[in-house]
Amino acid sequence: MRAGLVQLTVTDDPAQNLVATRALVRAAAAGGAGFVLTPELTNCLSSSRAHQRQVLHHEQDDPTLAALRDEAAELGIWLLIGSLGLQTQDADGRFANRSFLVGPDGAIVARYDKIHMFDVRVSETETYRESEGYRPGTRAVVADTPFARIGMTICYDLRFPQLYRCLAQAGADILTVPAAFNHITGAAHWESLLRARAIETGCFVLAPAQTGFHPETAGRGRRTHGHSLAIAPWGEVLADAGTEPGVTYADLDLSEVARARARVPSLSHDRPFEGP
Repeated sequence: MRAGLVQLTVTDDPAQNLVATRALVRAAAAGGAGFVLTPELTNCLSSSRAHQRQVLHHEQDDPTLAALRDEAAELGIWLLIGSLGLQTQDADGRFANRSFLVGPDGAIVARYDKIHMFDVRVSETETYRESEGYRPGTRAVVADTPFARIGMTICYDLRFPQLYRCLAQAGADILTVPAAFNHITGAAHWESLLRARAIETGCFVLAPAQTGFHPETAGRGRRTHGHSLAIAPWGEVLADAGTEPGVTYADLDLSEVARARARVPSLSHDRPFEGP
């Protein structure tokens, strides 16, 4: 299976972002990818809740979701829409950060809402409170495809290894980590965390990412780390996209999952313990 990781530099304009995304999804399919993945918040990256309320839609009305489902069907590919910012019916008005796995017929096979919210102070000048705008999900998700069982996660989830162990023990062969990883924490931790999750679980890890500076009409903009990565079950980096938008390919031999787990069968070695 050839995977195509789409790396984007989105703005806070979903219509503009869709044009760029569709072009790269088509390019990925033309390059032989049967599984194409886009980053977190493919439709809109914005720090303004007021702007998000103006441009985001409910799932059933979202034009990015509809268009990318059509692309998957036309191209005959499996497509992970890394995530979309979506309106919800929640009384507090918070949005959903939702990942979609779409089949080659355009049908939605699985949905996953990001569980862990990025509420951090990265530096003296950069503070994020994702939970103020997005409500966390509550359910881990694995989805079956003809080529692999896929465990779905998003960005900050990466720092919570228990989620990935749970997905692997539920049979996941591939873990998806679409992200808009901060440029400061990304430089320090991104590759190390992704390799650790692969090594701990014996899974392939596919992490399509946002990259560069993201301008906003109602905000100062933000920077993301880029470096979409594909990691093998033994921890090797198969592909690194660098910092430019585009498509990066990785050819996956799914037999490597069983091979890595046979060498170090730690997923079956859990032991009960007391304390601390």
